[in-house]
Amino acid sequence: MKVYEGRQWDFMANKMTMGLIVGNRGFFPDHLAKSGREEMLAALAAADIDVVALTPQESKYGAVETREESRRCAELFKKNHERIDGVVVTLPNFGEERAIADTLRLADLRVPVLIQATPDDPKKMGIAFRRDSFCGKMSACNNLRQYGIPYSITTLHTEAPDSPEFAADLQWFAAVCRIVNGFHNLRVGAIGARPTAFNTVRYSEKILESQGISIETLDLSEVLGRIERMKDNDDAAQAKLASIKKYVESKDVPATALMKMAKLGAVIDHWMAATEVKISAVQCWTSLEENFGVVPCTVMSMMSEQLLSSACEVDIVGVLGMHALQLASGTPSALLDWNNNYGTNPDKAVCFHCANLPKHFFRSFKMDFQEIIAGTVGKENTYGTVVGLIKPEKMSFARFSTDDTAGRMRGYVGEGRFTDDPLNTFGGAGVVEIPKMQKLLHYICENGFEHHVAANLSSVAGAVHEAATRYLGWEMYWHERPNGAC
Repeated sequence: MKVYEGRQWDFMANKMTMGLIVGNRGFFPDHLAKSGREEMLAALAAADIDVVALTPQESKYGAVETREESRRCAELFKKNHERIDGVVVTLPNFGEERAIADTLRLADLRVPVLIQATPDDPKKMGIAFRRDSFCGKMSACNNLRQYGIPYSITTLHTEAPDSPEFAADLQWFAAVCRIVNGFHNLRVGAIGARPTAFNTVRYSEKILESQGISIETLDLSEVLGRIERMKDNDDAAQAKLASIKKYVESKDVPATALMKMAKLGAVIDHWMAATEVKISAVQCWTSLEENFGVVPCTVMSMMSEQLLSSACEVDIVGVLGMHALQLASGTPSALLDWNNNYGTNPDKAVCFHCANLPKHFFRSFKMDFQEIIAGTVGKENTYGTVVGLIKPEKMSFARFSTDDTAGRMRGYVGEGRFTDDPLNTFGGAGVVEIPKMQKLLHYICENGFEHHVAANLSSVAGAVHEAATRYLGWEMYWHERPNGAC
């Protein structure tokens, strides 16, 4: 469980489980399969990951080499398919490539796969200890490609299970698994209609459905009707009101506005639970303000803080980016506008929203009113924003989009940092610095991407890119991809 500034996000409450395939080929030193299996089990245990693997009683050294051992391992995986988040293939020697591919085909888990090969020791290159896993990894990958099974590889071609390089790669792979599995049969809530002025957040439900992502809609009239029937002393409303007051300073906000927010939050919570919706996008401008008298920002901020990502302006594909980053890092995401230049620095910009950013993003924050539309609908109808400056921290960004004319998903990812540069403005905002940002902005504009971007205070762009391209099959651009990155 990761802990950030005294707050816990229990994203590892359901402990991750990996299936383990130990490769072996008999005319190589098979005692290496025995020690290699033990080394990999220790590495996975050190990462607090449970393992499903053959025992030495079920196959020679608990490895797979024969067709029978492949079938036995596949049956074990199928029995545990609801637990297994991904599969690690370890090659302590050359390995029997067909047995590895057959195991994965027969198990049909459709989860990410990581191929690891243990390096040879130049001092132990005699027949008794030479591994040849350097070569065997290529054969295993070749067979998986022939079988049509997607797989990931380690940063270095060979890495010892107890090395810091493999520990980092295992953490990266676990993030890939969380993203891929978190998008499986995902249900997203669209609360209200797209605001008329925001053509930019149009998307294709049918393309998302083809990717296993379903959209559950809820009309604002239904939300307002349920709120109207809810009494002020309703248990759910009172519980939400207490949560709001605990979450954010609200001493300058009228009690009537706080009660409205509490009822809105209670209704949304109940609907999401009843419909098994995991994340949401909410209509704001300007129906809620005109017809109900608050903005939904605080309610949405609280959901995102609880890892139930919520985006404004019914930006469904925007909240998918938030969700991917949150799954990778285990921390809250926000949806921001690429909003302003910052002076004359070409690699800096202002990211902003009105704001519904989660508490995790702020140096300090409070509840306020929405200054942009207050002049149109009245200040008294715009309470509920959470405002403050974003704290200086590393950041990853992501944007997905449905390419409706091509019938596919596409997107971009990258990394930068929020700075401590001075910024005197309203809403939730921060200065971001991204290497070669003008190149990124050209890419966004030339390819017609939206002005919204998901952000997360972490370095997980690589995991999002791997999950989206290799396992979800989406077309992605990785801005300033590091040399040697998979």
